[in-house]
Amino acid sequence: MSNIDWIVLITTLSAIIIYGVYKSRTTKNLDGYFLSNRDMPWYLVLLSIMGTQASAITFLSAPGQAYTDGMRFVQYYFGLPIAMVVICIVFVPVFNKLKVYTAYEFLQNRFDLKTRTLTSFLFQVSRGLSTGISIYAPSLILSSLLGWNIYTTNIIMGGMLIIYTVSGGAKAVAHTQKLQLIIVFAGMFLAGYIVVHLMPSNVSFTNALHIGGKSGKMNIITSGRTANGFDWKDKYNIWSGVIGGFFLALSYFGTDQSQVGRYLTAMDTRQGKKGLLMNGIVKVPMQFLILLLGVLIFSFYQFHKAPIYFNETQIERAKETIYKDSLTTLELNYNKVLANDVVAKNKIKTQYKNILTKALPGEDVNDTNYIFLKFVLDYLPKGLIGLLIAVIFLSAWGSIAAALNSLASCTVVDIHKQFFNKELTPKMDYHISKLYTLGWGIFCIAVAEFASNLGNSLIETVNILGSLFYGVILGIFLVAFWFKKIKANATFYASIIAEICIIIIYKADIISFLWLNVIGAFLVIIFGYALQLVLEKKETV
Repeated sequence: MSNIDWIVLITTLSAIIIYGVYKSRTTKNLDGYFLSNRDMPWYLVLLSIMGTQASAITFLSAPGQAYTDGMRFVQYYFGLPIAMVVICIVFVPVFNKLKVYTAYEFLQNRFDLKTRTLTSFLFQVSRGLSTGISIYAPSLILSSLLGWNIYTTNIIMGGMLIIYTVSGGAKAVAHTQKLQLIIVFAGMFLAGYIVVHLMPSNVSFTNALHIGGKSGKMNIITSGRTANGFDWKDKYNIWSGVIGGFFLALSYFGTDQSQVGRYLTAMDTRQGKKGLLMNGIVKVPMQFLILLLGVLIFSFYQFHKAPIYFNETQIERAKETIYKDSLTTLELNYNKVLANDVVAKNKIKTQYKNILTKALPGEDVNDTNYIFLKFVLDYLPKGLIGLLIAVIFLSAWGSIAAALNSLASCTVVDIHKQFFNKELTPKMDYHISKLYTLGWGIFCIAVAEFASNLGNSLIETVNILGSLFYGVILGIFLVAFWFKKIKANATFYASIIAEICIIIIYKADIISFLWLNVIGAFLVIIFGYALQLVLEKKETV
């Protein structure tokens, strides 16, 4: 990057940190640190919800996902607006009425302490792992820009985030996310405009979409049907999106503390509901436009030869091995191929990746996550590169800060105050919360260190991780709300059995991950009913 880009990057990030520290002045107790004294208006709730879900992974990986697989990923979000309505009707009034700090407090009132603890634990495991991957995403950028070791970069990035989050609490998270999203959207729209502007003068925005469509990238709606019937392993289609996506969104926004904690900060139930409903309206178009950027970049590379491989750092490291000459030869052959000779280009790219696999054994050579970053660095003007890099950093900070805040709140309220010290003063609550935020930050950095060999795009990996746990967590809440005959012990053991089943089903690779959310929820209900009948029979004998 140029000096101008570094100035823009550092100035933007510094301004956000200073603003967050300024806005973080709050009551030094649990209400202030975790719930911002419950005084947020609906628009801040909306921006906080969007900022929490729109991580660096969204802006870094989603364009690459569309570049390689087309727009069909957008179907993943089709169930979200319906889920927002259900959450506003069922979940929000209950949480606000009970004045809970975490969603899992409600489960102790309905069931018992062990069910609450199990559910909170499942959330903490899933969110902790996902947050580690979210730390890895911006580290990916820094390591590519500066040539740093990715493991060192994870520690630096995670350390910055820990300082930012520990000092501020929920109020800093909410207010900084407001500015972050403004900068994020401005940056992404500028990037889209420049992609079209850099194309030949006779190629308009509509022409670029037409080119993407001809290449199968505008596959917005897919049925999932093949010659052999419905493909249950198809990751993204209208049915998995509406049904599986509905269950995933219902669990994520209704039971995941990183989201529940956002609308618990609302000044009243009406403001919380309004923020959620607006999120349901805005989220699908937002994700559509981010994916569309990937299609535009694909069309752009039909007129400008795409790199043979998008991760420059891995290429440089691979060329330090005995495979340097083989890689150089393939690069020369690739440059001789005509831009429109897709078959020949793809053949050479496949050979190139095969050699990279040999040169870098044990490393993931999927370069999907680098496509947007490579375009930004190669083609955007000075100054705007720094802004776009800042966009990815800011989106990372917003989502990770909210996640660490929610993980700490669950550990303090659901674990520490239940099993270790119930008599904490407000001041002690505040200080122990900061320590747990620090602890979770260190854990997430450790997870980030193992995130480089996951094999999928980052955005897909995070959603797979969530789907392994969200269905079961949702099932517990559905039983709590609507199946009054199922008691605490039956729900507790049904949840453990259901979680084991979900992991087995995922490992067997027999169905797309989105359906795991549906299966997990129904397994808890079915096993819960069966176990309740068994337990009642034992009591009557």
